Amino acid sequence: MPSWTPERDGEHGEVFTRRWVVELILDLVGYHAEEDLGGSVIVEPACGSGAFVAPIVERLAESCARHGRSLASMGPAIRGLDLLEHNVELARKAVTAKLLELGEPVEVAERLSQQWIAVGDFLLTDHGPHGLSHADFVVGNPPYIRLEDVPAATSEAYRSECSTMRGRADIYVGFFEKGLALLGEEGRLAFICADRWMRNQYGERLRAHIAADYAVDVVVVMHDVDAFEEDVSAYPAITVLRNGRQGPARVVEARDGFDEGAGRSVARWLSEGSGATAPTTQAFEAATLDGWFAGGGHWPAGSPGELELIADLEERFAPLEDRRTGTRVGIGVATGCDDVFVVADAAGVERSRLLALLTAADIASGAPRWSGRFLVNPWEGGRLVDLADYPGLASYLECHGERVRARHVARKRPSTWYRTIDRVAPNLQSRPKLLLPDLKAAAHPVLEQGEFYPHHNLYYVVSDAWNLEVLGGLLLSDIANLFVGAYCVKMRGGTYRFQAQYLRKIRVPAPDSVDADIAAALAEAFRARDRDSATEAAAELYGIDRSDLPRLSAA
Repeated sequence: MPSWTPERDGEHGEVFTRRWVVELILDLVGYHAEEDLGGSVIVEPACGSGAFVAPIVERLAESCARHGRSLASMGPAIRGLDLLEHNVELARKAVTAKLLELGEPVEVAERLSQQWIAVGDFLLTDHGPHGLSHADFVVGNPPYIRLEDVPAATSEAYRSECSTMRGRADIYVGFFEKGLALLGEEGRLAFICADRWMRNQYGERLRAHIAADYAVDVVVVMHDVDAFEEDVSAYPAITVLRNGRQGPARVVEARDGFDEGAGRSVARWLSEGSGATAPTTQAFEAATLDGWFAGGGHWPAGSPGELELIADLEERFAPLEDRRTGTRVGIGVATGCDDVFVVADAAGVERSRLLALLTAADIASGAPRWSGRFLVNPWEGGRLVDLADYPGLASYLECHGERVRARHVARKRPSTWYRTIDRVAPNLQSRPKLLLPDLKAAAHPVLEQGEFYPHHNLYYVVSDAWNLEVLGGLLLSDIANLFVGAYCVKMRGGTYRFQAQYLRKIRVPAPDSVDADIAAALAEAFRARDRDSATEAAAELYGIDRSDLPRLSAA
């Protein structure tokens, strides 16, 4: 094991959990005193000074009393680890004091505290045949530490041990992976930690691992809740995962004012089974989803009602990009040096090498309004042209050769130094297409009939089967905003990023299944830039209640 202690090296990522939040987590995994807990094993992989361990001991002691077990024989029932010797000492003292309070002899209290709490790095501890081979419950608040803040040798060891820890991950990603690996059949894990891994790139492998082999039972989003002893901006969520087949998933959005009483209400609802009506109060909103989201892609964000609607639409409809309908989503051309390649005038360049270019500013009005700018185009039929065939182009590029050659794409491929970062796709200019700007508070699709090529701040949609005005009406509607808003990384001020990966998340019906009257209403709403009418028609087409959709202002 690499020699590393957070005390010596600084950052240790400790954020201590409030008692009532610990009680809620134990309720969510089913660690109830009414059950025979003496026959189970619970693990706390980063126990700190004992925030989780003390309530666990209380519940175990009550269960033993109910079921005629001796608490003194419960050495294997609890396993707590912490990297810091000081924390382990504090946790052991807390456990000893609790056991003495419960009437256990001093020698039993001290022995059990030693058995239950140990110094160790959970990510590098042997949990094999000679260690802890399985657990029925894994609970806790894993540390918040970026891998780059960990000494290099330890970071490499973590990456070697945990296949899900990639990129600039927090080490809690590894705690999820290692904790899940301990679970026996139908065992449950519940952590409270930042929920960034659900939507960031570094969480992709963990999401895929969970989707393939485990079940998401409960997610309680607690961004606005005072869940910790200190005031921290952690954007936490409680996530309950199970080693079993995916069934219904419960989603709760806790609001400002969510407290111990609200937590008990949530726990009662969850104990009633998936058929129970989801409660909604001033303190929280809840919903039951039929399942969870597949694959390693971003898990959507939103209110429980919005997630329920997204799950329903994803179950019933196909993605926007679909080979069967020839519908494709892409991005315009990136050059790496727009000052040279995107110009209003390039004296001497052959006219065939100038491609009329649309930018996001050119479609701000809702229709193409070309600014007169061209792409200096070194491509023909998907291949770079030979500069010897175009002396005007060659002269122009050589005049700017120092800047063009300084680009990364040129340094990487010196023989093709004059290429743009992206190829110019053959025939895209002449195809009718819907264009959407990257940054916008709401979807802003614009129909371009086939005169221009899009710049890289525009995304395009082409289709062999869709009437683009009808599809434009769907993309103008709040249903498109629902999907993009749930999956995208929002910018400051709530602006959405309408990137291809998020546009592909939008679900649409088959083009030939759209009722003629609804199609006409969508097309008319698109032409009129009437988002409200587009949403009304789209809601009818999807068979959903308009009131279930978030209302977004036009932008």
